[in-house]
Amino acid sequence: MDRLPWARFHTLVIVGLGAAWILDGIEVQIVAANGFAADLGMSNEQITASATFYLFGQVLGSLVFGRLTDRIGRKKLFALTLAVYLAGSALAGLSFSMWFFYLCRFIAGAGIGGEYSAINSAIDELIPAKYRGRVDLAVNGTYWAGVALGAASTIFLLDPELVNEHWGWRIGFFIGPVLGLILILMRRAIPESPRWMLTHGRGEEAEQIIAGIEERVHDSGHELGEVDESRAITVKPEERLPFREVAHVFFKVYPGRTVLGVTLMVTQSFLYNAIFFTYAIVLEQFYGVAKDAAGLYMIPFAIGNLLGPLLLGPLFDTIGRRRMIFGTYGLAAVILTVSAIAFSADLLTATTHTVFWCVAFFFASAGASSAYLTVSEVFPLEVRGQAISYFFSIAQIAGAIAPLIYGALIGDGSSRGPLVIGYLGGSLIMLIGGVVAQVLGVDAERKGLEDVADPLSKRNAEADEQGEQEARA
Repeated sequence: MDRLPWARFHTLVIVGLGAAWILDGIEVQIVAANGFAADLGMSNEQITASATFYLFGQVLGSLVFGRLTDRIGRKKLFALTLAVYLAGSALAGLSFSMWFFYLCRFIAGAGIGGEYSAINSAIDELIPAKYRGRVDLAVNGTYWAGVALGAASTIFLLDPELVNEHWGWRIGFFIGPVLGLILILMRRAIPESPRWMLTHGRGEEAEQIIAGIEERVHDSGHELGEVDESRAITVKPEERLPFREVAHVFFKVYPGRTVLGVTLMVTQSFLYNAIFFTYAIVLEQFYGVAKDAAGLYMIPFAIGNLLGPLLLGPLFDTIGRRRMIFGTYGLAAVILTVSAIAFSADLLTATTHTVFWCVAFFFASAGASSAYLTVSEVFPLEVRGQAISYFFSIAQIAGAIAPLIYGALIGDGSSRGPLVIGYLGGSLIMLIGGVVAQVLGVDAERKGLEDVADPLSKRNAEADEQGEQEARA
């Protein structure tokens, strides 16, 4: 897999799996614009609480589907998790009360939580090593393309002169399910991860999938070299991995990588959820921006977040993971600190504050995407899905708290002081993430996944072989 040149197969993988983040971005932006608040009678605190329900749904979905991703495979989860997400999104458009809306957001969050484990695992296992960093960042970054599209749509959907105010936000929730049906069909053409199949005793099927991929690559005009036999490893398939062994991997075999993964995931999640789920309220209360115009300011913000992973992603494969993560986290922290000081002194307008956010999150977005890349590539294949799910869940708990904290800091908008403290605290948290990456980071750029972390099945096979040799002796 790692020796393959880029081909149309890899493009299919990116589009079929990564486009789900575009749908997620569209929906989250519809929620952030809070056009539903008047219909459902929700205050600022209740609006931000809807984000918390969504994030807690992601935690549950990630834990349940993440375990299943490692146990029954990546492909089987593709359709299931997307279907759960699309159902929650569609039902949200039919909400008749606040509690029902919260329930729908929880369901949609559960689907997206499962998507993170299955999709990030599959992408890393199907994409050649030399492209893995930039592809992973780009795929996770496409979320912001959805945010930009969602922001653009709210300009029209939330304009009462164009769309009835009781229907505009509801229509927004139906966009994702309609587009999602196309994605479900596309995913049927994406194969199961051969790496996963090999460690679950399905070697012949894995060989067939690889042969099919190689044939498609060859048909697209690429010549393939011979496989280096010296790279061969022996694995012992295992259908189930007890949780105690999973815990042993995280806390005994790779404790430094566990601290690294948790720190990167928590710091980026807290900052992003704090800013993103409150940006519209900040623009409205401190700068007098109309509700239906808030989307205009989100479009450049989203574009900055999208360009960060796309433009900086290749550097993660050349300059390296460790230095780039430290640099992106650190620069984001510095720029956000400057903007907090300017906000405190009342030196900003809605436009200039948005410019600061755009520049800061150009770097922060690349750093945040690299957190998912790091967690998915530094642990053995057999626990990859669970690593993503557990660390993602911990991060989302921190992220779920952030909107509540920042919603309380905003209050009625009469004072900037509490929010300034919140912004400075968020910057410090991001800086801590960068420092931890510099100290504990793994130089995984351009390396095969098996070179970054041996499969557990390889270790078991080697242990069995050693035991047999000792018995013969």
